[in-house]
Amino acid sequence: MSSESRSELECFRQLHQSPEIFELIQSHKGTEFQLQKQLREQYPEDVVRAALTLAELRVRGRAKFSRADQMWFDRKSLEQATPEAVSQYKAARFSGTVYDFCCGMGGDLVALAQHATVTGVDLEPLLCQFARWNSEVYEVADQVTLINQRLEEVKDREGLLHIDPDRRPGSGGKVIRIEDYRPDLETLLELIQEFEGGAIKLSPASNFAGKFPGTETELISLNGECKEATIWFGRLAGEAEFRATSISKTGEVASIAGHPMDAYTSITPPGEYLYDPDPAVVRSGLLDVAAAESGLSRLDAEEEYLTSTDLVESPFFRRFRILDELPNQDRDLKKYFRSADFGQLEIKCRRIPVPIEALRRKLSLKGKEAGVLVIARLEGKSRALVCERE
Repeated sequence: MSSESRSELECFRQLHQSPEIFELIQSHKGTEFQLQKQLREQYPEDVVRAALTLAELRVRGRAKFSRADQMWFDRKSLEQATPEAVSQYKAARFSGTVYDFCCGMGGDLVALAQHATVTGVDLEPLLCQFARWNSEVYEVADQVTLINQRLEEVKDREGLLHIDPDRRPGSGGKVIRIEDYRPDLETLLELIQEFEGGAIKLSPASNFAGKFPGTETELISLNGECKEATIWFGRLAGEAEFRATSISKTGEVASIAGHPMDAYTSITPPGEYLYDPDPAVVRSGLLDVAAAESGLSRLDAEEEYLTSTDLVESPFFRRFRILDELPNQDRDLKKYFRSADFGQLEIKCRRIPVPIEALRRKLSLKGKEAGVLVIARLEGKSRALVCERE
């Protein structure tokens, strides 16, 4: 451990032993300067800095964790942490004994520990300490062991594996290619052969297609945002090659599995309704499968927007009622919105590049209603669909 890492770890340990500092921060009514001055009269400067930063991060962490106000993380580990709802969904497949390689601050680890006995492994001593404290916050510490080592030094391969490779292995920011992850693709493929089953967490933007033969690739979205691609292997893999899963704000889970070639969707003119697919469905390649299951048709061979004449309810699509169809020309759009009763306008596009804010400034929006303008290809032609959100 470097002297810098040791110093940081000792700082957080001292902070952990001084929980009253967070009560002082929360109850303070004065300025930031006054708060810092008060705290520095009672605590070392590095502990004050760490406390103020962590207090800020705990507020941000509420978007990911139900117990964020008690948790421990730094900026990078919070940003990379799996949201609690996604971790809990994935963890339900696990049981028995599990290794959580590259466990970080323990977001997945605490969820896994609700179903299994988990050994978390991470190279960073501070992250191991965070994971230990977070397992206590979630009352699963008895199910957790932490090892501060390189994963290559862990020789045991009993049970299942969860691994979250580092997507920021250097100082240059995020990497997209799995070959640039740490551990890299070659090591991940070796681990698949060594463990009886498990899951690999990847960025949904990564080049995962075709890299993990014989596995199940699941794209998971939360509140309409695609959060990760999970590679399920061994005895945890499902029968289908691809799966798309949508988790709603209320925690409801919808999942569809298959292969992109399992279904064909016809192309038709716009009907009464327009549907914007969940990004997990699009990224998994299962758009036609989900469309066929719901009886929807495409607007264009290359366009993800779907349509129907009859109303369709599906957790995989956001529905809009189509009010008008226009040419995608400035003069036609300006003329239409001068007489329309819209005061708010959401502009959506997928395949056609649109300068959204520039277009919005050109339109007269002096009415009262909220509308949606969708720029899309209809059988190869760029058109504008005026809609209202259902």
